[in-house]
Amino acid sequence: MHRYRSHTCAALRTSDAGSDVRLSGWVHRVRDHGGLLFIDLRDHYGITQVVADPDSPAFKTAEMVRSEWVIRVDGNVKKRTADTINANLGTGEIEVFAVEIEVLSQARELPLPVFGELDYPEDVRLKYRFLDLRRETLHRNIVTRTRVIADMRRRMTEIGFAEYATPILTASSPEGARDFLVPSRIHPGKFYALPQAPQQYKQLLMVAGFDRYFQIAPCFRDEDPRADRLPGEFYQLDMEMSFVTQEDVWNTMEPVMRGVFEAFAEGKPVTQEFRRIPHAESIRKYGSDKPDLRNPIEMQSVTDHFAGSGFKVFAGMIANNPKVEVWAIPAKTGGSRAFCDRMNSWAQSQGQPGLGYIFWRKEGDNLEGAGPIAKNIGPERTEAIRIQMGLEDGDACFFAAGDPAKFAKFAGDARIRAGEELNLVDQNRFELCWIVDFPFYEWDEDAKKVEFAHNPFSMPQGGMEALESQDPLTLKAFQYDLVCNGFEIASGSIRNQSPELMIKAFEKVGLSQADVEERFGGLYRAFQYGAPPHGGMAAGVDRVIMLIVGAKNLREVALFPMNQQAQDLLMGAPSEASPAQLRDLAIRPVPPKGA
Repeated sequence: MHRYRSHTCAALRTSDAGSDVRLSGWVHRVRDHGGLLFIDLRDHYGITQVVADPDSPAFKTAEMVRSEWVIRVDGNVKKRTADTINANLGTGEIEVFAVEIEVLSQARELPLPVFGELDYPEDVRLKYRFLDLRRETLHRNIVTRTRVIADMRRRMTEIGFAEYATPILTASSPEGARDFLVPSRIHPGKFYALPQAPQQYKQLLMVAGFDRYFQIAPCFRDEDPRADRLPGEFYQLDMEMSFVTQEDVWNTMEPVMRGVFEAFAEGKPVTQEFRRIPHAESIRKYGSDKPDLRNPIEMQSVTDHFAGSGFKVFAGMIANNPKVEVWAIPAKTGGSRAFCDRMNSWAQSQGQPGLGYIFWRKEGDNLEGAGPIAKNIGPERTEAIRIQMGLEDGDACFFAAGDPAKFAKFAGDARIRAGEELNLVDQNRFELCWIVDFPFYEWDEDAKKVEFAHNPFSMPQGGMEALESQDPLTLKAFQYDLVCNGFEIASGSIRNQSPELMIKAFEKVGLSQADVEERFGGLYRAFQYGAPPHGGMAAGVDRVIMLIVGAKNLREVALFPMNQQAQDLLMGAPSEASPAQLRDLAIRPVPPKGA
């Protein structure tokens, strides 16, 4: 028999009854039932119940063992009685009667329990991540992660993509966040950058004629952490194709992404036909460019119903500023004063003066609108709003007014709040869509200048003619995002492969040809030697897995993540470098201002 095990802790079944077996694993839990000891033995694969009675030579050792000790058990497999079967375990119909137990490794008193998965402070969980990873949910999430990545690779390979590994040490690139810089010892005073994305390299692969590239790519961004983005590093399914339109990219990747979700959805419905929603429409309907389409609420403009009305606050705003609009946020089943007051209080907690509303109720045979707004605008306008929004008895409608560019996010947050509070959101499905036609440029109010709204390497719609003749802020890009359940899970574009177009696009943000050649010399040079039309996208592996397993935070799907302060508490990073290391790199630390 093998030194440590004949079977894993998930393998034994009733067909093994009567067999002598050897198992090794961690002591998950010990229970004393009147002198009869039950040990739940756990390994990577599952749990097996081990029994030791006072007559067993293993009993004395069984009395010693504690949670998370590593032990080897020799014993005999027996069927459980009908009243002791555990239907929740694959091994729940059998147990192993121990004849010998060997302690392979003892565990000190645990800083956090593994059994029971009690809620513990994040700093403890991350410092002792090796224990945290033993917990069933997190362990299962990580296993799912490996399976999802393997599934992605298989699907991409099956449709003709080849995986190429791009460099980790590269040059700084403007991907929208700070770079992690790596000092060069051989070239003192100069720095490599860890790639924010393989963007330029994958485009160079298209110029080199590889046609269909993909990679499970590590990406590094020195930015503040948040729940849907890990600090430091993350992984994406990166892909690029030559001789394609954006429709080709969508048609290629929809089956891949749909298939990944279906493979791990455990029966939850997955969108079959991805809607393609223009960016401007998404903002107006949902107040967001990453809408949760499980929420049925769609906003509409009701400006005309308030213009010249008795509700002077809105009517005055409309009369004095042509940019002002009033948006309605319908709330089916939300027609109670208590709910409307809660929404109003929530709006005030968000720094808003409040959230106006109307709710409808039956008064005898009549359906009437109630609330201060209804009283001020009168029954005809109130009824016109109800009809436009498709509302009935017991429904409500909330209103946001002003310049949509300034209040759209708040309106979108109100939509989300109402949908969740009223249980309108179907939590057990995956709704995917493409957001398309993103603006190419945006106005940077702080810098008082035009900046790229998204990927600077995207192709502007209308090409050179549009760049030369249109207001930059009206230009759209062949840029698209894939959204699922309110999260952006992928972003991509058709690339600008023309050297002349590239120069013109960067001139709009104040960069000269010399600047472009200095910052993107490799790409700019390559485009002058026959660059095919090409495009692609990158899907966030971590976010996809987070959605699949139903986690609320990306730390629940990553092996060894950093904390909110971008620190690795387990390994003690970042740490100070020794004087010798700094001398080798010709670096002298400069204390931060105020230190």
